[in-house]
Amino acid sequence: MRFPPQFLDELRARLPVSEVVGKRVKLKKAGREWRGLSPFNQEKSPSFFVNDQKGFYHDFSSGKHGDIFGFVMETDGLAFPEAVERLAQMAGLPMPQMSREAEAQEEKRRSLHDVMELAAKFFESALAARAGAKARGYLADRGLEAATQLRFRIGYAPAERFALKENLGQQGISVDDMVEAGLLVAGDEIPVPYDRFRDRVMFPITDLRGRVVAFGGRALEKDVPAKYLNSPETPLFHKGGMLYNMATARAAAHKGAPLIAVEGYVDVIAMVTAGFEATVAPLGTALTEDQLTLAWKMADEPILCFDGDGAGRRAAYRALDLALPRLLPGKSLRFALLPEGQDPDDLARSGGHAAISEVLTAAQPLAQMLWTRETEAGNFDTPERRAALEARVGEVTAAIQDETVRRYYRQDFGTRLRAMFSPAQSNPQRREWTERRPGASGNWTPGGAGGKGDRFGRPKTPPGYLQAGVRYIVNSPQLAAGPLHGGHRSMIPRREALILQVALNHPWLLHDHMEEFAEIEFRQADTQRLKSALIDVCAHGGGDRAEVAEALNARGLGDLVAKVGRAITTHSVFGAGAEAGAEDVLQTWKQLIALHRQWHSLIKELKDAELALGQDNSEENYGWLRDVKARLSEIDGTEALIDGFGVASGRPSRGG
Repeated sequence: MRFPPQFLDELRARLPVSEVVGKRVKLKKAGREWRGLSPFNQEKSPSFFVNDQKGFYHDFSSGKHGDIFGFVMETDGLAFPEAVERLAQMAGLPMPQMSREAEAQEEKRRSLHDVMELAAKFFESALAARAGAKARGYLADRGLEAATQLRFRIGYAPAERFALKENLGQQGISVDDMVEAGLLVAGDEIPVPYDRFRDRVMFPITDLRGRVVAFGGRALEKDVPAKYLNSPETPLFHKGGMLYNMATARAAAHKGAPLIAVEGYVDVIAMVTAGFEATVAPLGTALTEDQLTLAWKMADEPILCFDGDGAGRRAAYRALDLALPRLLPGKSLRFALLPEGQDPDDLARSGGHAAISEVLTAAQPLAQMLWTRETEAGNFDTPERRAALEARVGEVTAAIQDETVRRYYRQDFGTRLRAMFSPAQSNPQRREWTERRPGASGNWTPGGAGGKGDRFGRPKTPPGYLQAGVRYIVNSPQLAAGPLHGGHRSMIPRREALILQVALNHPWLLHDHMEEFAEIEFRQADTQRLKSALIDVCAHGGGDRAEVAEALNARGLGDLVAKVGRAITTHSVFGAGAEAGAEDVLQTWKQLIALHRQWHSLIKELKDAELALGQDNSEENYGWLRDVKARLSEIDGTEALIDGFGVASGRPSRGG
């Protein structure tokens, strides 16, 4: 019996490999995969792995490899049709009846794919023709270059009512097929079907196999009723169950790229162009349950990126309510809010990869977003209001269907409630810390008045407290000091200050290393701002140190330059100073850049290691975490120990 491809795809979508395999093999989470003992061979050490994102299992002991159908056939000795029938029962799907009519319908679907491909080629050609000049102008204004247009197969639908209809008709496509594919508008009251898309920039929408199944059209005239118009529901296209750019995003996410959901086509294209290939968008609607399920098949914790205004926050809360009942162990969301008044396209054009990375790094876990929503009303100064908050927290966590996740949410929120409502007098350290919250007049001093920071000059935060007084567990001091926990910080990291100091004292360096300087990821807003200004000054012919300083002062950045200087607490890095020779400056620069890149890479690895250990408390994961921390400790403070620099400038070496 031949099964429709869409039926088999539906089974794969409904049944993760780990669920099917887990009925026969005891699996444990191991990073992004599941691990267990081979069902095909006797073994003591697990060598059997399951990857839900890629949809397969692999047994190293026997070399066997396959998907859910292959596993059932191997373990139960069934033929393919029987395996499909058993999996359909597990998924609760009725078996398809492949009659002659069904065969004809499948053939029809294949022909509709051909129709959509011809339409995409027509729109691409129209964009390149004289009639597409206005559309090309719009795309140029949005910063979408020709290479980007080709990559995303962007096109143009001419303004004439029958342009596409006539073109496809000349190629032997029937009007009925065009109507069924959603390309023409037809009806009892419409005597002559006409083109659905007219005078619009066209964005092809593809399925998971990369086949064009629909279009989104952006109007070029202001007085058009619908600014964006999508294809209607067709045999190929169900907009609530698809995402824009999902085929490319799935491939990128499988390689480790973070999965990011934004709001529109142009936002997706801007993000991908800036280097975030695993970016998707809903198709003109709020995120749906099917789209969320699809996103979770690509990544365990997709990042939802919303505009930083009231509408963006409301959209985030709607997505939160959608996800909450469907949370599973290891499956959640993170929320990134953009700067006020900016969408991803704006941010990509103004700040590029670094600015987007900063926003994504500060993304909040779903639990924190939920807590923010429930407490943003703010006034809980009476027992009744506190009781109401506690009741509300109980109500929203009750919506979580998975018992284990629900239990952990209740524990977490119980801790937050106790921390929020416990008297400050009972914990002097907490009182000192909460006085530093935004809008408070007090200044927190580590360990009380006159307290000291750590050996690198960083302030010691009270263990187990966030700035709002909410208790949490710091897994590692490096991660807590980095952007993954802290987000935006006011203190300038010393290594970033040293890199800027070298550039400020020796601007000649940037003329040869401008691209390298521009690619550096700074995690602090002030250093990022000064970096951007330095790039601009030097790009416009900034000369020696005095001229650069004068140009920065004219931009009102003199105080920031001084702040960078104050952030450098060691004078061991001779090559950053104004008196260093060119050879020492270059050697210092290379060392600092290498250290900075290595630190960023290790911070990302540290997060992965901690997540892996949290999911599987194995000796292997613990060893990985220990190794990353050791490497971070080797890097921390290394810029203060660069030895031998300065010899070329006449500075005696330490050994001399």
